[in-house]
Amino acid sequence: MIDYSKVVTPLVAQVKPSGIRKYFGITETMPDAISLGVGEPDFITPDHIMQAGIDSLKQGKTQYTANAGLKDLRYEISRYLDRRFNISYNPDDEVVVTVGGSEAIDMCLRAFLSVGDEFLIPEPAFVCYGPLASITGAVPVAIPTVKENSFKLTAEALKAAITPKTKALLLSYPNNPTGAVMTHDELVEIAKVLEGTNIVVFSDEIYAELSYGLKHTSFASLPGMRERTVVVSGFSKAFAMTGWRLGYCCGPRELMQYVLRLHQYALMCASTPAQYAAIEALRNGMGDIQYMAEKYDERRKFLYKSLLDLGFDCFEPQGAFYIFPDVSMFAKDGTDFVERLIEEQHVAVVPGEAFGDSGKNHVRISYAYSLENLKKALDRIEKFIATRR
Repeated sequence: MIDYSKVVTPLVAQVKPSGIRKYFGITETMPDAISLGVGEPDFITPDHIMQAGIDSLKQGKTQYTANAGLKDLRYEISRYLDRRFNISYNPDDEVVVTVGGSEAIDMCLRAFLSVGDEFLIPEPAFVCYGPLASITGAVPVAIPTVKENSFKLTAEALKAAITPKTKALLLSYPNNPTGAVMTHDELVEIAKVLEGTNIVVFSDEIYAELSYGLKHTSFASLPGMRERTVVVSGFSKAFAMTGWRLGYCCGPRELMQYVLRLHQYALMCASTPAQYAAIEALRNGMGDIQYMAEKYDERRKFLYKSLLDLGFDCFEPQGAFYIFPDVSMFAKDGTDFVERLIEEQHVAVVPGEAFGDSGKNHVRISYAYSLENLKKALDRIEKFIATRR
């Protein structure tokens, strides 16, 4: 009888399952359940973008592309980043098209982290960064952020966390799960701390188009930061293309050549029809972005006000499509709140501790859902907390 414990590498065996998906198997057994947990737009991919993918199939464009992606797509990504966020990349050797932003993150961490390296992660943070870093043998180091400071990374906290073993820093703003956004001036202070170091920055900007009332600043656009920064983004959130699984990363050619090397062995290339759809998205989809962002903003304002009216201690999110209320007045912690809410009212949200210890007393609620669903869920949440005041 084979001993499977001796087969799986210890670095993988120690990785815990995602805290986001844990509770959604339960809701599948509840016909009336409302899920506000998954970070996926409720919009379908705009018709003209879908049609571009369909047309590519009908035209027989079903072969592999270049490892780095279609040249036309890399060119459009470069143009888009330049005109929207004032960062310039050579499409020939500084842009790699990936299978979602998730693959881009994985390739970057594997390319640049080694055993014993410290990887600084401001928390709360999306669930993938720490586990993917651990698989490389690196050490994820959490930098806690708090709602009193709008869940932002401060220069002081960063400076205190840096050691001789620090290899890289994650920046993920607008933030999942908190909705926090860093301003230009706040990022400048972070940049000052990094000057004169060899610390690489992985800037996950997948929610860059979903900033409300504040124009997004890309960290790579700051003086002196392009040379140390890899920008990760994709099409899932802004263009409602989650299932197409298409992302990209951009950075100095001296770094991107190694990301491409890993990508070509692991994935070969991203989906060809998805790449043609993405070309159309970048050329003609800016109106789609604006429309969906306006709808998310309506939901954001509604959900924030509603939670305050119900008595939650709640930070107002400025980006992405999540809100991160403190639930400690209604439950022992976020996990207790989530489990009881599912059991009693059949509403699913995500416990904050899934995103790090600093999220323990919070829950993440996604407003990538219709106002109708949000209103129904809030009615049930109101009934739930009425018994706990």
